[in-house]
Amino acid sequence: MQTIKILGSGCANCKQLEQLTRKVIDELGVEAEVTKVTDPTRYLEYGVMSTPALIINEECVCSGSIPSMKDLTRMV
Repeated sequence: MQTIKILGSGCANCKQLEQLTRKVIDELGVEAEVTKVTDPTRYLEYGVMSTPALIINEECVCSGSIPSMKDLTRMV
């Protein structure tokens, strides 16, 4: 099972990244636990300086933008 974290304050971009990520997970049938991290002090644990950010299995794979569905599919 993959561990996926969405880092962000809850802004529109953060919510969109979460929705797209959940959609890709569902479409691919990937078993994953998705959590949201809204505490800015935790962002630095992953080297994230801008949100939204996507953390997969404790590795930052995207930060500061919303990847396309195609890119998300490759990341997950």
